[in-house]
This record gives sequence, structure tokens and C-alpha cells, in this order.
Amino acid sequence: MSGFAHSVGGQTWRFDSLREVMAKASPARSGDRLAGVAAGSDAERVAAQMALADIPLKRFLDEALIPYESDEVTRLIIDTHDRQAFAPVSHLTVGGLRDWLLGDAADETSLRALAPGLTPEMAAAVSKIMRVQDLVLVAQKIRVVTRFRNTMGLRGRMSTRLQPNHPTDDPAGIAASVLDGLLYGNGDAMLGINPATDSLQSICTLLEMLDAIIQRYEIPTQSCVLTHVTSSIEAINRGAPLDLVFQSIAGTEAANASFGVSLSILQEGHEAGLSQKRGTLGDNLMYFETGQGSALSANAHHGVDQQTCETRAYAVARHFKPFLVNTVVGFIGPEYLYNGKQIIRAGLEDHFCAKLLGVPMGCDICYTNHAEADQDDMDMLLTLLGVAGINFIMGIPGSDDVMLNYQTTSFHDALYARQTLGLKPAPEFEEWLARMEILRQQDGRVQMAGQLPGAFRHALAQLS
Repeated sequence: MSGFAHSVGGQTWRFDSLREVMAKASPARSGDRLAGVAAGSDAERVAAQMALADIPLKRFLDEALIPYESDEVTRLIIDTHDRQAFAPVSHLTVGGLRDWLLGDAADETSLRALAPGLTPEMAAAVSKIMRVQDLVLVAQKIRVVTRFRNTMGLRGRMSTRLQPNHPTDDPAGIAASVLDGLLYGNGDAMLGINPATDSLQSICTLLEMLDAIIQRYEIPTQSCVLTHVTSSIEAINRGAPLDLVFQSIAGTEAANASFGVSLSILQEGHEAGLSQKRGTLGDNLMYFETGQGSALSANAHHGVDQQTCETRAYAVARHFKPFLVNTVVGFIGPEYLYNGKQIIRAGLEDHFCAKLLGVPMGCDICYTNHAEADQDDMDMLLTLLGVAGINFIMGIPGSDDVMLNYQTTSFHDALYARQTLGLKPAPEFEEWLARMEILRQQDGRVQMAGQLPGAFRHALAQLS
């Protein structure tokens, strides 16, 4: 395949491959610089973006960024591509796709139909030439709805994963966080614990604890303990009450191998989860986490920029019809996303690309303590993603995860977003909150009831 060229300010820039023009068109971020694939100057980046805008979308079907023969994610992308769904935009360039997406013809119905016809590389490419407002505008048109015990992704709704992590997996500490989160209306996406240990016995104990809380209070939600998929399979074999099957995934075969997974292992986990038949409204039961930089950190990026590698992970996710997918956007650290500006841009890119591909995307709006970012940056990203129609965010006591040692969004942050933007929890969970006298609707907005519901007074007394 021939290369690409474009002139800026009297200088002509040449790019030898689709992989190179994609990488150099990416907005600046520390991970691409670390990998040695970033543009060397703002002028070169603009030249690459202009060259990228002129590339026909069909080119992405002819030139694989990572060879078909050596990568099972590439094979999945090519083998499952829906040419009929692609047909309405098949004549467009990357720039033409941007214009179409911003137009009125790209509505919720047409975007849903288009999703199987887009490859991750096409989605990544168009995101690279879009402004922040473009990413927000297009993403808010798209709704990806999934169901297990409740319904995620409906318009006007924003859910939360209640994350009651504890540094020693202490049941009383976890229960206190769960109660705190529920009283702020958190937990409709799931009650999800990152365990402090990989002990299978401990994992089963946590699953039983979460299930007991859900059953006791008849909460229309689901639980998850974020252990390796093979541990989830073994927990299912032992009879543990497992709802959602978790796994971290990436966009290349080699990066997934560094997580100890392959497409066949994920398929085994999916089938094990289905065998439980624990969903009451649907059978979307996989929970995946992703993040820009994971392929680079495993030296498994094949010279592809980190945002394109990330978007390729969404092809893996959508193959298994997940209930939730979560980009843990600032968790890997400043080596990959240096500051608040880069984290904000990455979070919006991830959400846009995932929704464009038909993936039910949420975001852990977060940063590590050694990044050049703070809570003001997270407030901005939270608000932007709320406007963009994010499926769910995190809910953590005080924004500070005491087990994983990073900063994210709190129970209060979710309440802020719902009140400010007029968003509601999942409908089944909203009804439960009203029945339990936890939250109420006032002028169409979610508000706290203002007093401790009687159903939880006994539980609080036990914890204290």
C-alpha cells in the first residue's frame, strides 16, 4: 500500500502507512510519545489529521494495522464485519464520516444500524479529527441498552457501579460502604468489588455476601467480584451465586495474553455465566474493563497508537454482548495519560468510539496521585460524559479507593450529575429507591429523601 502526504505551512509531511498516519494524527498524549509513534510537532499532527480525513473508509478493510495472520483480534474484526451495515457510509472518507455523524441523518436508529458495519479502526480514525463538542454531540445520539436484572443505557438515565472495596476484604467494612452508597442512590449498574486477594474461597465468600444483600432487600441490581475469568468459572463450578463475569481486556492478542486470556477463554466464561440463568430481564452478563495504554504497558501494541489499540478492545467486548464495559481512563498513570487535559480527551474518545461500535460504555473517571490532574478535572469529565449519555460511572466512598489507591468519583458526585443534568437511575432501581424511601423525584429531578429510611435503620445499628 502506498503512503500518504499533506502540506502544512509550506512543508510537506509524508506518512508511510495507515498505522503511521493514525498514530501521528492522535491528539498529544504521553503514551504515544513513550512508544515513539507520536507526531514530532503540532504541525506534523495537523498534517496527519488532514491526510487521515482524506482516506476512504474502505482502506481500513484492505490494510490491517496488525496482521490478520498473527492476531486473533484482527481476525475477529475482519471476520465479523457486516458489509451490509457498512454500505450506507462505504463511499465516504474519514472526514466524510465525521460530517455525516454530525448531521441530522445520523440519528439513534441509523447509528444503531451502522454499528456492526464499522471497524474499531474506522471509529478511532474519525475520533482523531473531532473536537470535544463533536465527541459529545454524536455520542449523546447513541443509546446502547442492555439488561440483566435491570435496564442499562436508556435515554435520560445514568447508572453507577457501587464499588465498596476494602484493603482486607473485611465484610463489615464492605457492608458499610454498600449501605452508604445505596443511601445516595448508587448501585444500579452493579455492586462490584475489586478483591484484595485472589483466594477462591474469599471470592466465593464475597459473592455470597453481595447476593445476600441483594436478596434481603430485594434490590433490582447485580453483583460482581472482579477476579480473573478463570476464577469466575471455578466459582460457578463450586456453586457460588455469580451474576456478572468480569475480565480486563485489550485490543491485541498479545496484550490479552498478558492478562491470561484469549477469545476462547472469554467464550468459556460467557457460556459458564449463561449456564447460571440468574438474569431476570436479559442475559447480558459480561463485565469488561479497558484502558488506554494497556497494550503498550505489555509491549504488545505492534507500533499502533494507544487510542486505536483501546478501540480494538471494543470489538472483543461487543462480540460477547456485555452488560457493561468500563474504560478506567486515568488508572494506568501519567506515563500514558499525563495530565487532566489528556485524561478528559481520552475519556470522551473512549465513550464515543465504544458507543459508535454498539458497546454499552461507562467510565471510571479517575486519576492516580502522581498524575498532573485533580478533582476539578474529574468534575469536568464527569459533566461532559453526563451530557454525552454515559451508561454508568463509579460510586466510591469519598472519591478515594482505599484498596486500589486512586481517585475516582464519589456517591455524592453521582447525585450531583443526576441533579444537574436531570438524569435518573435505571427504571427498576428508581422504583426500588422510591419504595425504600431513599430518593424521591422533585420537579423531575432526583433528590435525597432527607431522612434515614426505616428499612435500613436496623442494618446501620448492626454496623455501628
